[in-house]
Amino acid sequence: MADNIADKEFLEYIVKSIVDHPDDVQTERKIDEMGVLLTLKVNAQDMGQVVGRQGSTAKAIRTLLRIVGIKSNARVNLKIEEPEGGTRAPRKEEEE
Repeated sequence: MADNIADKEFLEYIVKSIVDHPDDVQTERKIDEMGVLLTLKVNAQDMGQVVGRQGSTAKAIRTLLRIVGIKSNARVNLKIEEPEGGTRAPRKEEEE
């Protein structure tokens, strides 16, 4: 795996460009046998902008990160952590 942190810097640049609270954006980079895992934390009010409708923005960011990873021969995955106090309603249990 490459020790190149271009993927982390790229993620921060993109996310800070689309959120209302760029100072709250935090990223963490871990390397393991599966590849590179980037963990993203944003302000609770910015989750909708990062995820997008039906996850379209998050999917596009993941696609771009995989392309950046290809340049350094690394598989890059993105995990978006849900902030505490998020506005998403709890999931309802499905009845059988």
